Parts: sequence; C-alpha cells; structure tokens
Amino acid sequence: MSGPSRVAVQDRAAFLRRPEHRLLRVAALCGLLVLWEALTRVGWIPALFLPSPVGVLRELGEMAASGQLFVHVGASLRRLLLGFAAGGAAGVAVGVATGFFSRADAVGQPLIAATFPIPKIALLPLLILWLGIGEPSKVAVIALGVFFPMAINTYAGVRQADPLLVRAAVAFGAGRWSVIRKVIVPSALPMIFAGLKLGAGTALLLLVAAEMIAADSGIGFLVLHAGNIMDTTKLMVGIVCLSLLGVLSHWVLARVERLAVPWRHT
Repeated sequence: MSGPSRVAVQDRAAFLRRPEHRLLRVAALCGLLVLWEALTRVGWIPALFLPSPVGVLRELGEMAASGQLFVHVGASLRRLLLGFAAGGAAGVAVGVATGFFSRADAVGQPLIAATFPIPKIALLPLLILWLGIGEPSKVAVIALGVFFPMAINTYAGVRQADPLLVRAAVAFGAGRWSVIRKVIVPSALPMIFAGLKLGAGTALLLLVAAEMIAADSGIGFLVLHAGNIMDTTKLMVGIVCLSLLGVLSHWVLARVERLAVPWRHT
C-alpha cells in the first residue's frame, strides 16, 4: 500500500474510532447527584416528594443491613435472568430460522408481525390464568418481552450476511448447519447484541410491571408498597436499584460484545 493511501486509511480509522470519555461520564453522573442534593437541601422540593441522595443511601444501607433489600433484589434477579435467558434463546433461534429458511420465513414473519404490537403486560392476566399466579407467569411475560426484539434483530442480522461468504462456504463443501454456525451467526452477532440490549431494557420494564400486579417480593413490589404508604425514601431505593440493574446489564453486555465481536471495536 502506498504512502498516501496508508495515511488515508489511518485517518479514516481515527475518524471512526470513538473515544470513551470515561471522566465525562463520571462527571455527568456526579453533577446530577449534586444537583439533586442541592435541590433538596435548599428546600425547593419537600423531602416527601423527593428525598435527598444522602437519605436514600442511608435507607439503602439500613435495608441491606436488615436483609430486606437482598430479598427483593434476589427475587427480581431470579425472574429477570430466567426470563431473559428463555426469551433471548428463543428469539435467536427463531430469528436465525426465519432469516435463513424461506419456509420458516413465510410462516414466522406474519405471526411475529401480528403479535409484536400487543403490549406484553396485557397478556399477564392470561398468563396467570394459564400458568398460575406464581413465578412461571412472571418469567413468561419477561421472556415474551425479550423474544420479539431478539427475533427481529437476529432476523435482520441474518439477512445482512454477505452472500459471497455464504457461496464461498458452500463451494468449500460446508453443509447447511455449518454455514449457519460459521458464517451466518458470526455475521449476525452485532445485531444480536443490539437485540440483547433492547431486550434487557424491556425485561426490566416488564419485571416491574409484573411484580406490581402479582407478587409479594421483588423491586416492583417494593416500589408499589412504598408508594402506597407514602414512604418515598424507600420508593427511591427501589428506583435506584432498578437504575443500577440497568447500568449493570448494559455494562455486562458491552463487555461480552467486545469479546464476541472484537472486529467491531478495533
């Protein structure tokens, strides 16, 4: 490669590389907390409506020391992980099948288009009728919420696979399942991880809604119960826990994506 073309490639790579700005992220979060504390200390917002960050941290520490916090977080995590795993696995399987096989596409796409717009929480009473008021109905509604973004994103990723790579694999004697495993799925990984991130947010929303309707433990139950008795400090503890779960899920998925799709981050 000649000198000018090499410089052009390096300039393009430098332009596409996105700095992480870690200090700016921390500063933005700290600025929000400082503003929140200032608004409560000057008395512009009564503590009943918005408790201070210090008060929320104190309440969080007391709930953690008593074990009450871990009961609710543990129950929510169990439901979240089971629903996310079930919905994600089913979504990837259906997305790959409908994206690769024409008959599966002909059957699956109309069904997905017809059922995707239905609010998943509206199905919870029906799921309770089918599965009971226990854990299966809550896990099922979370799984349904995760399934659709996973199936749609995986389908899009499969359809975007380079046909030249598929033809090359077939020319070298690769069978259908070998092409799916070695060409189609790796090509679809960026879209699969986009679906996972969307599904994680949807799973948290449905988790809270399900726990508010039919549960006696969990973060959603904690938020609803605290709101009913006007204990806004405990309510904010639940909201902070949900926010931390969202940040943690995004961080974990981003790290796994870096390992699974390293060429996207070079």
